[in-house]
Amino acid sequence: HLLLFLLFAGPFNCFASYSRATELFYSLNEGLPAGVLIGSLARDLRLPTAGGQHPASLQPPLSFTLASHGLGEQYVQLDNRSGELHTSDVEIDREALCVESSGATVFGGSAVVSSSSPSPESCLLLLDVLILPQEYFRLVKVKIAIRDVNDNAPRFPVPHIRLSVPENAPVNTRLAIEHPALDPDMGTNGVQTYRLRDNYGVFTLDVEENENGERTPYLIVMGALDRETQDEYVTVIVAEDGGTPPLVGSATLTIGISDINDNCPQFNDSQLNVTLYGNSSLGSHVATVHAVDMDLGSNAQITYSYSQKVPQPSRDLFHLNESTGDITLSTKVDGDTLRLHRLIILGNGPGCIPAVITVLVTIIKVMMRPPEVVPRFIANEVEGVVYLKELEPINTPIAFFTIKDPDEKYKVTCYLDGDGPFRLSPYKPYNNEYLLETTEPLDFETQQLYEISVVAWNSEGFHIKKVIKVQVLDDNDNSPVFSEQLIELSIEENNVPNAFLTKLHASDADSGERGQVSYFLGPDAPSYFALDKTTGVLTVSTQLDREEKEKYRYTVKAVDSGFPPRESIATVTITVLDKNDNSPRFINKDFSFFVPENFPGFGEIGVISVTDADAGQNGWVALSVLNGSDIFVIDTGKGVLRAKVSLDREQQSSYVLWIEAVDGGDPALSSTAKITILLLDINDNPPLVLFPQSNMSYLLVLPSTLPGSPITEVYAVDKDTGMNAVIAYSIIGRRGPRPESFRIDPKTGNITLEESLMQNDYGLYRLLVKVSDHGYPEPLHSTVMVNLFVNDTVSNESYIESLLRKEPDISVEEKQPQISIEPTHKKMESASCMPTLVALSIISLGSIALVTGMGIYICLRKGEKHHRADENLEVQIPLNGRINLHMLEKKPMEISNI
Repeated sequence: HLLLFLLFAGPFNCFASYSRATELFYSLNEGLPAGVLIGSLARDLRLPTAGGQHPASLQPPLSFTLASHGLGEQYVQLDNRSGELHTSDVEIDREALCVESSGATVFGGSAVVSSSSPSPESCLLLLDVLILPQEYFRLVKVKIAIRDVNDNAPRFPVPHIRLSVPENAPVNTRLAIEHPALDPDMGTNGVQTYRLRDNYGVFTLDVEENENGERTPYLIVMGALDRETQDEYVTVIVAEDGGTPPLVGSATLTIGISDINDNCPQFNDSQLNVTLYGNSSLGSHVATVHAVDMDLGSNAQITYSYSQKVPQPSRDLFHLNESTGDITLSTKVDGDTLRLHRLIILGNGPGCIPAVITVLVTIIKVMMRPPEVVPRFIANEVEGVVYLKELEPINTPIAFFTIKDPDEKYKVTCYLDGDGPFRLSPYKPYNNEYLLETTEPLDFETQQLYEISVVAWNSEGFHIKKVIKVQVLDDNDNSPVFSEQLIELSIEENNVPNAFLTKLHASDADSGERGQVSYFLGPDAPSYFALDKTTGVLTVSTQLDREEKEKYRYTVKAVDSGFPPRESIATVTITVLDKNDNSPRFINKDFSFFVPENFPGFGEIGVISVTDADAGQNGWVALSVLNGSDIFVIDTGKGVLRAKVSLDREQQSSYVLWIEAVDGGDPALSSTAKITILLLDINDNPPLVLFPQSNMSYLLVLPSTLPGSPITEVYAVDKDTGMNAVIAYSIIGRRGPRPESFRIDPKTGNITLEESLMQNDYGLYRLLVKVSDHGYPEPLHSTVMVNLFVNDTVSNESYIESLLRKEPDISVEEKQPQISIEPTHKKMESASCMPTLVALSIISLGSIALVTGMGIYICLRKGEKHHRADENLEVQIPLNGRINLHMLEKKPMEISNI
């Protein structure tokens, strides 16, 4: 019955007490200093403490442990004895932990959860805590709600906001401000109100809240606007949250008033009086009318025209420029011309009633004839315009002028009126003859047209003007000039084909074809750049790759169309800007490192080499361990992989890690590499003897046993590997009537009988067996005592056991066992419920078989009793204890105590 109980009841205690789980809820404000008490797990769970009603000596100490290491551990400190939970040195920032209002992010068993239900402000920090020992064991789910505090001020996304309002906007017009302020805080700590520091008496603000709780400010027009009075309002918009005290943020708000056509042209005067002499020449200026429109752009365009009331003779006599409002004499005044003209002129604006002004022109009749000026042109002249080439030499003659008095009774003088490099001088020896010539070379690029007048006066004060226009003809004496000699450009890589780079501009002061500029690429320009000959638009026909080439430098040429053509050269430099188009690249996709076990913690395991072809922040690479971060860390800057703790090959012989490299681009790119860490075995474990299980056990050997028969075996394992796990067995000490009767196989550990046993060979044999590995630099060993009782039966077990308890007098033989070259790998299974069950079953069945065999043997040998008082008697008592190999020390240890 005891055997059946062990077989079926034993395994179930392995699963006891694992269903006891509890949840605790705490809350605290963000931003608290280190050491603030969050809660006491022992008190809140009502666990017994040393100060409770039970005696302290009977109460095992409680142990509180975080079940796993993750994000939550850095923010809290758990006292392992008292169970008190405090804030750590890492300040809790709710806005950093709970960026979004929903979802969860898990880091190695702990999590930060921000849930939209039941409240949008929920932000939970989850922890798993284990409470030991076994009688108090439970898994506690700790939820810590992070309360928001008003630690962020509202902030506008742009410092300067512009709005445009038409000047005819009615009162209560609402315009949304497209850049509302942002506040990472939640609830009432977020943005609540907006206001204007100066509303100018015509504006106010309102706030609308949508279904998602987002507040948008609206500008409301409260009064009449007039762009002509004030075309712009500059104020400051202030956003305020609902915290205590409230925090504010501000931005500049510029309200521009857009124009509408609400003004018409107006003349300053209603009537203008003008006097004109009858001898005035054609084209003489009579008057100018000017109207004003307060609007802008096309709304302020004004044209001038005669009213239909103006008679046709007046229209023919006076020309009105419809754009400028200039009135000039268009026909000669003769004796039939009316002496008074009433000109009604309209100022016309778009969509307006014309403004009206009246111009009264009075013509004064002149009885005396003015002097006459008769020109004779030397230079080329067409319809009163003289054409001279630029760069003509000084004193180039233009024309002769003969001055006459029609009445031949008045003295006439002559002079030149107007600016320019010209001179009018008497031409001697003739009277009343004058020569017009140049005083300096003419330059078309400086001035193309000169207007000068030859004025003749008589002694009575009457004068006449002869207007001469000098047109300078251009010559190709100027080369094109680039606006910049060094044209510095930039373009992001991976551009679209035929992307626009810039529009080159070169000016040529010459006119006509001589000033027409064509653009060409220099011979050093790559073929995938194109330059439009006419427009100067520079493009690139292919995608540029910064990693292939970052800078381009070549020349461009501007050529005019003169004869011979002139040209100039400029230099173009193009910098290809980096885009984050390259993921970090590991030197190898798979890295393998061989590390001896027991390697010290934080020692350098290896270097992970990674590169990123991008530049600047896009090329910054951060390394992290995706798995196994609780054991391994990596230096981001140097790529050095380290283990936090010393590694034991017997616990785990290899590790496979995944390393992620993330660059600094936006969005970031990443790549991963596989890291294999193989632990090299060192000889740090001595052989472990599994059988016999005790130095006090013994085995009955019948005298009839034949030579060469196996008697028993010594069974040992070694957790090391390779030669460190190759085990050799040897007998280093013997005691008994004829101890050399037994030998041990150095390779298998089997003990066999070498010679036939005689009557004198009865008694207790004690063999000291040394179990040694072949580790380097020094082998490790264990010893065990094998006790063999040669007899037909056992009569006095207690006496044999008393002999076994005595220290044997055995001389140790330092005999080197023969080396076995085949390692014996014995897989060590961890102690668990199933191995325990199997072991108990095997031992129990063996015990039953042994008892049955002993019963049969006793029946066969009934009546035969031999007693030898000076020898030790014992039956083999198997050890039914369970061996937990994981609890063994990692150092040489003696199994037996001789």
